[in-house]
Amino acid sequence: MDSITQAALGASIGEVMLGRSIGRKGAVLGAIVATIPDLDVVLLPFFNEVQRLSVHRGFSHSIVFSVLGALLIGYWLARLKWTKSITLSQLILFSWLALITHLLLDAFTTYGTQLYLPFSDQRVTFDSINIVDPIYTLPLLIGLYLSLFTFKNATNRRKFTQIGLYVSSLFLILTLGIKSHIDHKFKNALAANYITYQSLLTVPVKISGIKWYGVATTSDGLFIGHFNNIKRQPIQFEYFPRNEQLLSDYDPKLVKQLKWFAKDYYAVAEEDGHLRFYNLQCDMQGIKNYGNYRAPTAFYFEIVKDANGKDRLLTGMHWDK
Repeated sequence: MDSITQAALGASIGEVMLGRSIGRKGAVLGAIVATIPDLDVVLLPFFNEVQRLSVHRGFSHSIVFSVLGALLIGYWLARLKWTKSITLSQLILFSWLALITHLLLDAFTTYGTQLYLPFSDQRVTFDSINIVDPIYTLPLLIGLYLSLFTFKNATNRRKFTQIGLYVSSLFLILTLGIKSHIDHKFKNALAANYITYQSLLTVPVKISGIKWYGVATTSDGLFIGHFNNIKRQPIQFEYFPRNEQLLSDYDPKLVKQLKWFAKDYYAVAEEDGHLRFYNLQCDMQGIKNYGNYRAPTAFYFEIVKDANGKDRLLTGMHWDK
């Protein structure tokens, strides 16, 4: 999720768990601790283009990191003067909840998280909510505002933050039900069009629950369709060949990493001598038309040869005309 949402979730946890003891500092601490996993982006300049694919939402987004980080942060917080009234176990639990909820919330988005590092690089993703969704974020912000400002002197002020947490959590669970409904719609549409597929990915676009894209894989390509829960028009699919053969002359390690990143939802195209790799698992903006050229989505990776003949990875975007 976006940084504002993650900070709001952490601040809500801090207000509920620590607010009674240290006031607004609890929310501030929660916001800070909850954003720590995303500091992995600071490390990106130290890695090459291929390695960067797995750095963000890597070890800092793992269960192991949440435990180790909670222990370190909890012990550090216990050394502060204004946390003396809070037990060490409470500070560790607060730190762990602020970290683990960040990881779990990210897992609900299409990008997913590598929760099981260093034991497995599998990306866990539920694909049920967009990276930015105000329907989830607003209850958290409203609850915090009421607790920290409007009713800041009330003895039971944290109940407003608790309500915000309950509402946002219920909505997050609801997105799983919406996704199940959308999956059913796409499966029926694929069957109605006599399309035999191997796997199906459905992802929300913008405010979840309204506009969705579906990608069905076959042995040699992808069928892409979209569905609007308000307009409820029939789902129509467009086919894109995978073009696996175009990757045969490129660095196997680079190709393997790209496929891992796409979780097998990808298509390759060659245009004007440029090889483009479209990752439909992490980027689904709809089919783009540029004259006779049709792209399955806007963002792409481009594999080029440097002066030494080594394969390098660049990024590009098809901008709307």
